Amino acid sequence: MRTDRNYVNGRFLEPAADAGSSDSHELIAVHNPATEALIAHVTAATPAEALAAVDAAALAQKAWRKLPSVERGARLHELADALTECAPAIGAALALESGKSLADATNEALYAAQITRYHAEWARRIEGEVIPSDTPDENLVLHREPIGVVACLIPFNYPVYTFMRKVAPALIAGNTVVVRPSNNTPTSAFEIAKAVEKAGLPAGVVNILAMNHATAEALCTHPKVGMITLTGSVAAGRKVLEYCKANIAKPSLELGGKTPAIIEADADLEKAARELVASKTTHCGQLCTAIERVYVHESVHDRFLTLLRRAMGAVEFGDRSEQPSLMGPLVNEASRQSIHAMVERAIVAGATLETGGKLPASAQRKGFFYPATLLSNCRQDMEIVQEETFGPVMPVIKYRTLDEALEMANDHQFGLSSVLYTENYRSAMKVANGIEAGELYVNRTPADPYQGFHAGWKRSGLGGDDGKHGMLEFTQTRLVVMKY
Repeated sequence: MRTDRNYVNGRFLEPAADAGSSDSHELIAVHNPATEALIAHVTAATPAEALAAVDAAALAQKAWRKLPSVERGARLHELADALTECAPAIGAALALESGKSLADATNEALYAAQITRYHAEWARRIEGEVIPSDTPDENLVLHREPIGVVACLIPFNYPVYTFMRKVAPALIAGNTVVVRPSNNTPTSAFEIAKAVEKAGLPAGVVNILAMNHATAEALCTHPKVGMITLTGSVAAGRKVLEYCKANIAKPSLELGGKTPAIIEADADLEKAARELVASKTTHCGQLCTAIERVYVHESVHDRFLTLLRRAMGAVEFGDRSEQPSLMGPLVNEASRQSIHAMVERAIVAGATLETGGKLPASAQRKGFFYPATLLSNCRQDMEIVQEETFGPVMPVIKYRTLDEALEMANDHQFGLSSVLYTENYRSAMKVANGIEAGELYVNRTPADPYQGFHAGWKRSGLGGDDGKHGMLEFTQTRLVVMKY
């Protein structure tokens, strides 16, 4: 059992130390989703502490933004060194709170260090523009400037990587941050706080607080918060947009996904089946870019369905701390019940259950597990095709022509990622030019390269993460008109 404290202005707070009240703090209980065991109590920040964190970040930002960007880059490299050194501790915390294997959790921490180094290297590459003027003897110069204080709202599924995916570009651009980790996975965030402390970042540049929804609202509606970045659900995105209205803060939202995979007749079916199942069962399908619906050409449908059934049926689940090769748990019981209800409604609506779809007997094992589930004979109008499951459930739909498959793939509220398996370059170009999504992966499943740009269309979000364009999300422009 561990008890974590919030990190504000370069120090870990004692409960009620700065809250202006002797009242005891709310404690957030953290459970291991693979065993349901209580593993930690995390101190929930009070609204006063959250506001103090914003004030500390705003004060620190005045000096942080004045540092030459190359010096900010050097500090980020030092933070990457500290993250690498602390990766075993970060990984151990993440494995317990998320149900990931220790190896996967530690690798996520190391990957977070890599993306920190990537953004540190933008130090000498943040560019403005010189624009021709219509007036003689005049220059127009467009500067890129930091926004100020950024509130970073972190999801539960990849909380360590997403933490630095948001914080590193914010810092290199000259901003400071207040981070709210998910209440399902907060302990790894406080291990990151120890890395921040080890790296010696100036006090107030990075602040990390666990909090309830009321405190989160107080944070996000603080007038000194200039930007809110969220990875989460559409419902959470709508709530953030409400927060942004209070002070016209800038939103950056990476929201839901329902990745379509189109399997053409000439595809390498065995490779496609193997990779789709891996995508759907990694972290129990709790990835925003995991394959959520599969469109298969009618000429290869039966063969491909057999491959999927065999591969999905072979997936075993369990505690990955004991056997890392297993599929791990869902985040909580509410998620499991919601996913199972969707599967049952799909069957009632006419889908065929090929494998999975049964709740494990609670008497047999603890943990929020759900089997890899394959559904055939699905229709485009079914809930299981239209709504994000965020679990290990794969619905399959047959199509006749690529135009039909593309139309169904686009007939959707989400547009985050998409997948196509084909050996025909004409098919690849048709989908590349016609898919309504921020990403297309041809002959592979999504992996979010951090030098790319991870941005959704439609209800999948506003703004985006990664690469040059993700870093520039954390900047604003100033036009300077120079008459001489």
